[in-house]
Amino acid sequence: MEIGFTNARLAKLCNSDKKLRGEYGPRMAAIIKQRLIDLRDAKTLEVMRSLPGRCHELTGNLKGRLAVDLIHPKRLAFEPDHDPPPRKEDGGLDWKKVTRITVVGIGDYH
Repeated sequence: MEIGFTNARLAKLCNSDKKLRGEYGPRMAAIIKQRLIDLRDAKTLEVMRSLPGRCHELTGNLKGRLAVDLIHPKRLAFEPDHDPPPRKEDGGLDWKKVTRITVVGIGDYH
């Protein structure tokens, strides 16, 4: 998938092993990097269902976004970068048609 970022700071952070280690420590940095690799390598979001990280849709005021687990309680949050996001007949997100995402943050949104 194509991966974008909501701002330049987040893009620089996620694209630099040194910055990730400095911000989150070596263990968390390695997990963030692996989740980003998994997302980049996935042809569609559907692939993420079968990979570690429990990719899931968010609810409530975060509806429309998704996340993958990092080290509890931290998550890598993102949203489909399609306008409008692809939908199934029942109105749910069509994971098989999501090919671009935008990373919106790393943290605990609970």
